[in-house]
Amino acid sequence: MARGPVLTGELVQLRPVEERDAERMWESLQDAESNRLTGTTRTFTREEIDEWARTVSDREGRYDFAMTSLMPGEDGSVCDEMIGEIVVNEIDPVTRSANMRLISLPQYRGRGYGREAIALVLDFVFAPPAQGLGLHRFSLDVLAINPRAKMLYESLGFVQEGVLRDAAPDGEGGFCDVYVMSILEDEYDPQR
Repeated sequence: MARGPVLTGELVQLRPVEERDAERMWESLQDAESNRLTGTTRTFTREEIDEWARTVSDREGRYDFAMTSLMPGEDGSVCDEMIGEIVVNEIDPVTRSANMRLISLPQYRGRGYGREAIALVLDFVFAPPAQGLGLHRFSLDVLAINPRAKMLYESLGFVQEGVLRDAAPDGEGGFCDVYVMSILEDEYDPQR
């Protein structure tokens, strides 16, 4: 299961996270708003991030994809630098289920990269085992303080299943609800 495929859309390409992505991963963890919206409370050292980027794509039970933009820069070239990360983890072959999480660097939010990255991952996780994971259920958690993300997930077919009340810090000294969302294989529409 290690390494994973390269998934290519019109705006983004998803490739396995590599050691060279450590700098961008570190950068994303320095953004207080990203940490607040994702409920990240743990403090990481740079050495931990370097080790994670070097080894995560070889770990079983997960796929960690670096999102890279396919949009040409001012000089007309396409850069393969990480602009975000999308992870498929908690893969359970018995229940044919897995979980997803997504983070984009601040300067790349609101441009459609995340939407296309999720669509590419949905194609992969629901594809038959010869081409993908053959999942039945794909889930995620989203904090109530992140309504924009919740709307994005709903527009891609995810359905709210429940609420974990006051389950995450809100970044302002309090707590917020966490929405549990999922999409099932028979609900998935590749044309969406």
